[in-house]
Amino acid sequence: MEGYSCPALPYTGALAARLVILPMRLLSGSWWLLLLITLHSPIVQASASALDIDTGWEYRWGDSPLQADGRPTWLLEPSAGEWNAIDFPSNPPARNGNRHVWFRTTLPAGEWRDPVLYVYSIDLIAQVFLGTELIYQHGRFDANGEGRFAGWPWHVISLPEDFAGRQLSFRVFSDYTDIGLWGEVKLADRPELLGNILKRSADELIVSAFCLLLSLLAGIFSVIQTERRSFVGTALFSLASGIMILAESQASQLLIAAPLLWDYLAAAGYYALPVGIGLLLEPWFESRHSRWIRRLWQGHLAYLLGAMALAASGAVNLSSTFPVFDALLAVTLPVLFTLVIARLRRLSGEKKLIIAAYGLFALLLLIDMAVAHGLLPWRRVPVSVGALVFSLAIVAISLHHYARTQRELVQLNQHLEKQVAERTQALQGMVERLHAFSYQDPLTGLKNRRHFDEVFAHEAANARRGKTLTLVMLDIDHFKRLNDLHGHEAGDTVLVATSHLLSQHFRDADVVCRLGGEEFVVILPGASANQAAERVERFLEAMRRQRFVHAERELGPVSLSCGIATYPEHAGDPLELIHLADMALYRAKRRGRDRSETSAPVN
Repeated sequence: MEGYSCPALPYTGALAARLVILPMRLLSGSWWLLLLITLHSPIVQASASALDIDTGWEYRWGDSPLQADGRPTWLLEPSAGEWNAIDFPSNPPARNGNRHVWFRTTLPAGEWRDPVLYVYSIDLIAQVFLGTELIYQHGRFDANGEGRFAGWPWHVISLPEDFAGRQLSFRVFSDYTDIGLWGEVKLADRPELLGNILKRSADELIVSAFCLLLSLLAGIFSVIQTERRSFVGTALFSLASGIMILAESQASQLLIAAPLLWDYLAAAGYYALPVGIGLLLEPWFESRHSRWIRRLWQGHLAYLLGAMALAASGAVNLSSTFPVFDALLAVTLPVLFTLVIARLRRLSGEKKLIIAAYGLFALLLLIDMAVAHGLLPWRRVPVSVGALVFSLAIVAISLHHYARTQRELVQLNQHLEKQVAERTQALQGMVERLHAFSYQDPLTGLKNRRHFDEVFAHEAANARRGKTLTLVMLDIDHFKRLNDLHGHEAGDTVLVATSHLLSQHFRDADVVCRLGGEEFVVILPGASANQAAERVERFLEAMRRQRFVHAERELGPVSLSCGIATYPEHAGDPLELIHLADMALYRAKRRGRDRSETSAPVN
């Protein structure tokens, strides 16, 4: 029992394949090269030798009893029983719940080097007999002549050279809505038939790969872009389309000979299409319409998960899930388009283009559905054209967005260059001001501790090269008590006034800084201890005369204690001046305050 069994696919024109051949190079591999070589090989060039077997058929409801040797009795008694003529061996009249039927015809003569019988599909399982010999079987029959769904592949049944004039019989079981052979039945040469199948499938394979590539790109953008829901919808719809078209391609069975697996993939892709388009459309509409669209795709998602789970568990045949989904889709599609049309004017041109492309795809799906259920005569419906048009619409919109974005980027770049030039100058001035602020005490306007550390390190380095350096530490006496009596704002008034007096009584070359709180320091480069003491004394005298007033209330006298240290007179290293001046300051505190003390000379 030799033969092939492969799933079927609607035809797509060669022009559509050329439109997407460039993106497909990204997915090309060795099997694509093999496919193209096969298509252009002389051995598979199409000829006119194929012959349709669409006349001379008879049918008989029921199943034949079996002889002791297992052969069906109806084959041994060809003239017995009620055989009725039928144009094509599919869905005979007056089924009345029958799940078994026989078909037979007499094979015509012809010149074929490697003759085969080609059947597009069978609902659902079948045995094929030439005379009384079983030559092919699809699916498994149990003792009652029944069996489970085994997929909808196409079939290539090998014939002997002496087949002409012999009776060909089909024993068929189906618990599906259809029963019998479906599509087309042909006699042909094997190489010619396989060549035609590959030619018809090439376009679908390219369209499928194009959809899968688009799904991959949309999936990536759904992760990195903000409009995630739309990208997820596009990715899911393209993935479902690509998987469905690939699974229904006749060439898919030549890639992996597993018809039931391909039918599961085709079902999953087919059932996921409304979910993908629902996710894509939902964000485009107002809350009420958006909720309805969400309910539609969620209902289809529930059916997808439930149907696939039940079929995989064996609770139902996969074939029985298709009519239910077709009925569901026949209801939800008009509802979806009613919701869309009601708000169509408010949508942008790009969104209208996507809806129009989906409308074409949906129309082809409905036509294919009608053909599958016998509502329309059998024909190849180019469903892949709808998928291609939808994908090309997405690509066209993306390219338009890219071109517009590039133009906007050029304009934005020019504008930014101008702004950068203007703001660089402003920032430079700001940096200079911030640099000054970082070294300034915000309350008194004097330099701060950071400035003191840097300047003192610099002056200490100069002093080591033989220059004199004097440091004066100053601290306001009883400042905490002043704050407690008059408040911190009064204390700030005293700090500001003291800072002004300090600035007035020292040279421009001297550096006056506020260390923090009520502490001040003065760096006197080149000044001796005596010179520093004279300036400090004049400053203290000015402090004694100074009246401190806050909120129209006199605060009373404010005094300071001071410590003086000079390098090299008092210290062996300039950095010791801070400690020495601080010690002299505390000595002034202990000796009654409002005075200055000078550090002792170094031994």
